[in-house]
Amino acid sequence: MKKKFTFSFGSTVIIQPGIPVIADIIDSPNRVLVVCDTNTEYIARNIIGFQRTPICVLAPGENSKKWDSVETILSAAHKAGLDRDGFFIAVGGGVIGDLTSFAASIYKRGAGLCIVATTLLGMIDASIGGKTGFDLFNLKNIVGTFYPASIVFMPTQTLSTLSEREWKSGMAELIKIAVLDEDDNFLSDLEQEQNPDHESLIEFIERAVQIKGKIIEYDPDETGFKRILLNLGHTFGHALESTAGLGKVSHGEAIAWGLARACVLGQRIGITPPDRAEKILAILQKSGYETGARHPLCSDMNSLLEAMQSDKKKKLNSLRFIVPALKSAVVLSAETIDPDILHSVLDY
Repeated sequence: MKKKFTFSFGSTVIIQPGIPVIADIIDSPNRVLVVCDTNTEYIARNIIGFQRTPICVLAPGENSKKWDSVETILSAAHKAGLDRDGFFIAVGGGVIGDLTSFAASIYKRGAGLCIVATTLLGMIDASIGGKTGFDLFNLKNIVGTFYPASIVFMPTQTLSTLSEREWKSGMAELIKIAVLDEDDNFLSDLEQEQNPDHESLIEFIERAVQIKGKIIEYDPDETGFKRILLNLGHTFGHALESTAGLGKVSHGEAIAWGLARACVLGQRIGITPPDRAEKILAILQKSGYETGARHPLCSDMNSLLEAMQSDKKKKLNSLRFIVPALKSAVVLSAETIDPDILHSVLDY
């Protein structure tokens, strides 16, 4: 069954079983550039349905999330004669979505954009809300723009093709969204169903889309204190990704570890109730995520602290942390946190 959600920030999200075709998106194959990686090329060519539609195929993985890939996409768009009223169609997970969205946002000062999210992470996180970007200086997503796709397709049949690593990457973001559910029902439902069947998973995706969409509607450009809550776990998680080496740990696994660290920090400063912290940590542990203070891929606390200083969420030169509260989460400035407590969260 097809579900459709339209948000005030300019995106329409369509969750459906099957793969869309270009005719569902735009009336002419001559006005599009399809971007994918080698993992999603077969899906992309099914979407195209036309032999002469231009396609840009990138290497998969975090190592492709760099300026060279953006330039490759822009070059393909130029060679295809794409005008400003043309469409970039991203087919893949978070990396392809972020790269293509950034390219669309700067090509001729902004072209059309459609995302076909094929991974759980792409559906839950990357395709909604318009954050684009790529890695630079060995720092995660340090360059980017806000550019929501006008239409986002989520073909749920692609979920059956995911590797265990891709699955865990997406589930971490699903748990994060559940923590931000102000009614707290979502987190309880996840706790009861650690390995959801296909039908339950689709329901969870729909709920996550609605929760995230409403948060972004309140604060589309992250200028207030609403959208930044979606960065729960990211101050720690992005530092882990950069320090361990981009691509060594998946985004979702890093965010799961970061969420665990945020729970411990929140508990130690008296914001996260102990039973809520224990509940979140138990879900993460049962899902197979690393939650210990020292991550196996990075046990150097000083390296993590140094990487955090380049975090995009800094404001007035102060690092910010998001920690779970009694309901949802709250934003904290590092200036309000005793450094010894922060160090204890990252060390034994």
